Amino acid sequence: MSVFAPAFEDLGTAIPIFPLPGVLLLPGGCLPLNIFEPRYLNMTSDALKTDRMIGMIQPTDGADLDKNPPVYGTGCAGRIISFEETDDGRYLITLKGTARFDISEELEMVSGYRRIAPNWTPYAPDLDEPSGTIPDRPEFLHSLKKYFELNSMDANWDAIEDAPCERLVTSVAMICPFEPPEKQALLEAPTLENRIEILAALVNMAIMSGNDTCLDRQ
Repeated sequence: MSVFAPAFEDLGTAIPIFPLPGVLLLPGGCLPLNIFEPRYLNMTSDALKTDRMIGMIQPTDGADLDKNPPVYGTGCAGRIISFEETDDGRYLITLKGTARFDISEELEMVSGYRRIAPNWTPYAPDLDEPSGTIPDRPEFLHSLKKYFELNSMDANWDAIEDAPCERLVTSVAMICPFEPPEKQALLEAPTLENRIEILAALVNMAIMSGNDTCLDRQ
């Protein structure tokens, strides 16, 4: 755990939220973001002045991002660990996932962006040092290679094979192009072991679907 990471008791009672469909942030993961909308430029500027925390959350299916859409009840807060100002008025930031939260209530907007009162309590273990193992790591990596090939995704397989379990699962879950409900299921998995099970199932289902598509074309 980074020496800069907040302790559980230091997590805030109000955080801004950034609704984005299909974008997943998990505790310990790093998420680069290109900030250009005025309301989210305001949000980022305000976060940089305070605790640097932003809550990433997905809108529910069919939501219109321009109209403050309804969102899922659970998100993940990240801390800005790097930022850059561009000449054309954007922020390039990186969030480091800190802890998940449930929305207790939505608060009054500030400078055009939304804020919520988070309930951190169910996710206190997110701040602990992660531990766990993939039950059949060689089989999982074999399936993952097939999935990456089907989706034309490049990867450094030496780094993947050497990565600790939690880092591997977090990175793969965040970068794979799963559907928003599937991303949400990965986010809401109670434990790392549950997340591994869901991730393996999603990868294998995608492989089966891809193979079926190839057979239909023959």
